[in-house]
Amino acid sequence: MGFNTMPSTLNFSLAIQIPVFILVIWIFTSYMAGSFPTLKGKRILLLIAHPDDEAMFFAPALLWLTQPHLQNRLFILCLSSGDADGLGHIRKEELRKSALALGITSSEHVVVIEDAKLPDSMTETWDPKLIASVLQNYFAPKMLSTPTTSAPEAYIDAIITFDQGGVSGHPNHISLFHGATAFIRNLMSRHTGWDSPVKLYTLTTVNVVRKYSSILDSAVTVLMTVFRKKEGGDSPTPLLMFSGPGGVRTAQKAMTTAHKSQMKWFRWGWIGISRYMVVNDLNKVKVL
Repeated sequence: MGFNTMPSTLNFSLAIQIPVFILVIWIFTSYMAGSFPTLKGKRILLLIAHPDDEAMFFAPALLWLTQPHLQNRLFILCLSSGDADGLGHIRKEELRKSALALGITSSEHVVVIEDAKLPDSMTETWDPKLIASVLQNYFAPKMLSTPTTSAPEAYIDAIITFDQGGVSGHPNHISLFHGATAFIRNLMSRHTGWDSPVKLYTLTTVNVVRKYSSILDSAVTVLMTVFRKKEGGDSPTPLLMFSGPGGVRTAQKAMTTAHKSQMKWFRWGWIGISRYMVVNDLNKVKVL
């Protein structure tokens, strides 16, 4: 009888130990993330390619940076309506609803661009010059008229977007990185010796195993970030944003209740086990 009870005892022990292990990792990550510097009192632009990017990839950053005590002002600029399946008119409204759920204070702070040269497509690479011109029109309209002897001017202090890997390898995502760097390069082209008023932060692309490791990868991210070169000051790097269980649930609901048109089977898997629903590590890019 003793041997017969061993499997059930073992199963019960594992059933207790696994949740406790996950809880310990969550507490450790939350504590460590809170010790990292963050952006305060900044005008921050989240630059995305499609409605739902903000919830699927950047939810931890939005929930973190919109905390009232940080006194940041956040805006979202989406460079397509995600009209690949003819649902662009629906997806624009879904984005605004999701943004409000994730901490954006007004739907007026969410702008969606509709341009035939910026199609929602897995095969299209967007022109970085066009992206730079859109950013200039919205956030640095005085770029060409500011005297070269003065500091360049912009209506934002930081841009957050994808890195060169685009997280998922999507060419539209990758194009945002090149467009943002082109914008900052243009902003500084006539102002040699001045510091850029706009800092660029990019979301780290990781391998497929880490991508689908949820909370487990957050601990890995913390440990890797601890040993990386850091920069303090007014615009520190790297930045580490972490969501607890409540934040993850908020991000999941932003997808399931706001982005209803996009909830295919594979997105249910994404919001359940993707590390980007739990943690965002952002690196400041030096634009030359």
